[in-house]
Amino acid sequence: MSAERTLVTAGGVAAAIGPYSHGASGAGLLCCSGQLPLDAAGEIVAEDAATQARQCLENLAQVCAAAGTTLERALRIGVYLVDLADFAAVNEVYAELLGDAAPARTTIGVASLPRGARVEIDAIILT
Repeated sequence: MSAERTLVTAGGVAAAIGPYSHGASGAGLLCCSGQLPLDAAGEIVAEDAATQARQCLENLAQVCAAAGTTLERALRIGVYLVDLADFAAVNEVYAELLGDAAPARTTIGVASLPRGARVEIDAIILT
């Protein structure tokens, strides 16, 4: 296990919209920055929370792949929702994509998210 830190940039994910990387790995972990529901061109994919959650998780999967791991190795996932009424719709997508591999999770209601997104998701993954 290396004590060094490696920054991760995923090719198929929109460029970071601030001074941060898609992820950073070290000590056997990959810490993924929060992913917004942006397509590769940096546009919000849809207005509904379920479609946005799917894109967030797909973006996280691409960050994992760029770091040589998979989302199925997640230890913890954080979900941030502008409207907690979207909880059930996001859970459906989450269960579909992670199923039995679902790790520990926190869901937090927030006042707003960048770019008018309804959902943002971050993760800590084993490498």
